[in-house]
Amino acid sequence: MLSTTYTSGINGVDGFTVTVECDVRDRLSEFEIVGLPDAAVREAKERIRAAIENSGFTFPDASIIINMAPADTKKSGTVFDLAMLIGILKSSGNIEKSADLSTKCFMGELSLSGSVKPVKGILSMVIAMKNAGFKEAYVPQANAAEAAVVDGIDVYGVTTVRDLLLHFRGEKRISQSKFDATVLSGGKSAYNVDFSDVKGQSRAKRAMEIAAAGGHNLLLIGPPGTGKSMLAKRLPTILPDMTFEEAIEVTKIYSIAGMLPSGTSLITSRPIRSPHHTMSETALAGGGVIPSPGEISLAHNGVLFLDELPEFPRQVTEVLRQPLEDGEITITRASGKLKFPCSFMLLCAMNPCKCGYRGHPTHRCTCKPADVRRYLSRISGPLLDRIDLQVEMPSLTKEEISQLTPGESSEAVRERVCKARNFAKNRFSDTTGIYCNAKMTPAEIRKYCTPDKDGSEMLAEAYEKIGLSARGYDRILKVARTIADLAESETVRSEHIGEAIQLRMLDRSYFPE
Repeated sequence: MLSTTYTSGINGVDGFTVTVECDVRDRLSEFEIVGLPDAAVREAKERIRAAIENSGFTFPDASIIINMAPADTKKSGTVFDLAMLIGILKSSGNIEKSADLSTKCFMGELSLSGSVKPVKGILSMVIAMKNAGFKEAYVPQANAAEAAVVDGIDVYGVTTVRDLLLHFRGEKRISQSKFDATVLSGGKSAYNVDFSDVKGQSRAKRAMEIAAAGGHNLLLIGPPGTGKSMLAKRLPTILPDMTFEEAIEVTKIYSIAGMLPSGTSLITSRPIRSPHHTMSETALAGGGVIPSPGEISLAHNGVLFLDELPEFPRQVTEVLRQPLEDGEITITRASGKLKFPCSFMLLCAMNPCKCGYRGHPTHRCTCKPADVRRYLSRISGPLLDRIDLQVEMPSLTKEEISQLTPGESSEAVRERVCKARNFAKNRFSDTTGIYCNAKMTPAEIRKYCTPDKDGSEMLAEAYEKIGLSARGYDRILKVARTIADLAESETVRSEHIGEAIQLRMLDRSYFPE
């Protein structure tokens, strides 16, 4: 008897429909799986056999052929186990012939005992199946809360194979899983740090505010102990809450990577990733035999913080150049090309030299000029050109360190950031895909960032004296537009251009041409 069930696979961060055709014939006993299965899929034969028998059913002594379509697409992982088992039970008569499985899909890994174990990427798969028109999704109980986030498809959490069969027979119904919408209000509470903890550094705080308001990249330079890392960890606390769509995108990535925290149905706080400088290009960009998201994708809709930037191998940091421009990365392997989203804010911190005390008022720098040049040359010009704001953080004075009055809170700064973002959002109401100034294309820059007469003259003079690249010129205009938004000004004026230029000039003193 031939039966058909449906499940889903993963391609990048998106799911795709897989049709499982199961043919059980009364002839010489065999069990074959075709349709480009990998080793994990082929091993499902033994898991399915044991799960059926340990659930109190008889495994058919017959010829079993399972085809997984599309047959020209590689099938990887254990998510197909449950769909194949249901197909065998339907073909062998353990599920009534009249049972309609055409609107149902099944995802889950089987244990030998017959329990259904969680799998990676369930959110992406359920979204794909909902878009394909399926009405019911049967997933592992541990994945049910995550799958229930998807509206428009009924989700049922399955604990064991026996429970699922009793559900189909109407003897013991599985309750439908519902999405707890209260998690959407928990984004800000995820952070246990605050801007008020940081003493002094008013200029760096101002740069952080501008960066958050416009989604700009930022570089902090200063000796040890000036608060670079402390400030970096607090950047997410002043960013706007993620929208539901952004939260879905982030959750899909973490689910596929197997990094979704246990019991979490939806990630609502913006991620901040801070990888160690010993990481490889693959760890940063993503990849592997079965490509998985790298650090830049795990920072999607959030912050990628690279502390001690010159300590990262140059071939690693050069990986960032294309993703910073495109907001996505394409990974090519023998099995095909996969795209992962990676729209993030890049935040970097570094010392002014190897010992860290170049230009310090009290500590003597022990680096030779050649050592300083060698240290700074680890950062390429093209990467620096993609960093909009560059701020020097001086050592704190005794008065600043001993100050007892707390600084401005994250909530106060965040209110101004959200106000500026909303100001910009109204401007982009007719533009698709632009949600902050950093994402403007050259066409939007020409349309929205034209400075007044004094600002134009100031920018032209700076272009000649500083030797800006065309990219640097555009990025100054974007930053100036953000500064104007913070001031609720429709016009980009000379004072906005001037502040943007000042925040761009630091690389000329540290990294001369």
